[in-house]
Amino acid sequence: MSPRPVLAAALLAALLAGPAALAQTAKPDLKPSEAIWKPAPTPPGGVPWQVLESAKEDPAAAKTGAVKPVYPAAVRSLAGKKVKINGYMLPLGKGASQSHFVLLAYPPDCPFHLNPGPQQFIEVKVSSAVPMNYDVRTIEGTLELAGGDGSGVFYKISDGKEM
Repeated sequence: MSPRPVLAAALLAALLAGPAALAQTAKPDLKPSEAIWKPAPTPPGGVPWQVLESAKEDPAAAKTGAVKPVYPAAVRSLAGKKVKINGYMLPLGKGASQSHFVLLAYPPDCPFHLNPGPQQFIEVKVSSAVPMNYDVRTIEGTLELAGGDGSGVFYKISDGKEM
């Protein structure tokens, strides 16, 4: 047998084994995309995305087509409190500055990360528009637990400001 088919077979075996090897080293409770990509880093004194991501979707509501949250105690303790969180801006309008946008846990330009779940974004309104860019932003404001209407928006900040 010539070296070419042996080399090709070895490369094919390595390529096929690669995802399996990665999956074995990943944390079992994470989605495949979350085993590789990390949320925006937590600012000093801020709330980590892992806390917000701990909310679950209510399975009873899902049967009716609604997306409602089940908040764990750690999330409920943040309701109505001023929080600081890092994230990536996703604009909701046109323009170089935004006063209403979505703050995402994961970069919006990542083609490998699944669409964000309702635990992975915050609807933000700020009094002074902030310049649009895709860098990590630090936003501070009062956290509202907003998922009771079934719309799929679990978190809002209506008095936000960029730090």
